[in-house]
Amino acid sequence: MADRPRPPLAFAFTQCGFRGHEAGHRQTFRSKRLNNVVGLVFGNLFIGLGFGWWMNKHNRHHAHPNQVGRDPDVEPGALIFDEADSSGRTGPEAFLSRHQAGLFFPLLLLEGWALHVASVRALRSRPRGAPAPMAVEALLLLVHAAAYVTVVAWVLSPLQAVVFILVQQGLFGLYLGSSFAPNHKGMEMLGADQRIDFLRSQVLTSRNVRGGVVTDFVLGGLNHQIEHHLFPSMPTSELPRARPLVRAHCEGLGLPYTETGLIDSYRQALRHLHAAGRPLRARA
Repeated sequence: MADRPRPPLAFAFTQCGFRGHEAGHRQTFRSKRLNNVVGLVFGNLFIGLGFGWWMNKHNRHHAHPNQVGRDPDVEPGALIFDEADSSGRTGPEAFLSRHQAGLFFPLLLLEGWALHVASVRALRSRPRGAPAPMAVEALLLLVHAAAYVTVVAWVLSPLQAVVFILVQQGLFGLYLGSSFAPNHKGMEMLGADQRIDFLRSQVLTSRNVRGGVVTDFVLGGLNHQIEHHLFPSMPTSELPRARPLVRAHCEGLGLPYTETGLIDSYRQALRHLHAAGRPLRARA
């Protein structure tokens, strides 16, 4: 019986993340304050992810998607997204980058933990435009952690509790990371000094994933990434209606509009990661 809640809870955590994402883009209410409340509840309280830290990071990503030195989502870390970032990597870092395509999905099992750690570390300073004082964010994160650990420890033995937390958090990171990966990985990378207009900067770096209502639900509407980047405050439910209009406009301008299936989106992302690690394999 104790084994069954892990996948559903990981699924629920990720769906809460999607709701927080929508609130962060002011899709849920007209009121900025109400959207912030929703984001803090679904982010900090429900899943232990700092809403203020995430908003600051995500807004910078939207402003400069896939742009080297400006998009925090392509900064070199456990993974690298540009061959130039391979220089100077040695030891474990070099090993990870060299084999990052094959290690990508296993590494996503750690993504949930990475988000929790980043959320706590971000409490040291309040970013401009933060949705709440750091004390409020910290309190909500603390309540989440205390409630989560208490409930798990109450219903399970110590060993079962540890296994449950490891599996649940791993599946949460895997699901969340797998939902965001198709959006930009493997799409055009922009140089640090490259300047192009808003439409091209958003469309050329984004990828849509084909599918119906099930795909929309499972991926939280992120599969309509091109439309989302062009109209970030548009409710997720309305993005499919905007798709044919955006596609026709792009085709009229001769602008590539990238749309593919989910499996192929992963294939393209992994191909890009493999290419980024090429210099390290060459010198191995």
